Amino acid sequence: MSYEFLEDIAIADIAFQAWGKDLEEVFLAAGDAVTNTMIDNLEAIAPQETRTFTLDNDELDLLLFNFLQEFVYYKDSEQLLLRPQQVQIEQKDTLYYLTAMAKGEELDPERHQQRVDVKAVTLHRFKLEQTPEGWTALVILDI
Repeated sequence: MSYEFLEDIAIADIAFQAWGKDLEEVFLAAGDAVTNTMIDNLEAIAPQETRTFTLDNDELDLLLFNFLQEFVYYKDSEQLLLRPQQVQIEQKDTLYYLTAMAKGEELDPERHQQRVDVKAVTLHRFKLEQTPEGWTALVILDI
């Protein structure tokens, strides 16, 4: 697990910090953290359905923001719990392009231990930064 929940950052929301040796790894960790905020037992999510999506942005942090919003969108629109499997990020000219593949299944209250309902990813204190060890992200989720 390359993320941790931060108790002292947000009072009415949920905050977490994710990290990875490269951009792809931090995106994967942050995606899992969003889903783990909604569901306590990530390993109970069977990889039965696949969703692929592409995003682009001229800012890396907003690319991550949009990526994380996808997990909330699928939960709200299809009751689909997804875990990111692959992320590829490329830069062409001034834009960053992301291609992602996530797998999961429909929410089953009998098997998925629900924690909280994530309404949205917020921009409050949102941060993606490169460090000597790789990349870190600070994210606050509206619940």
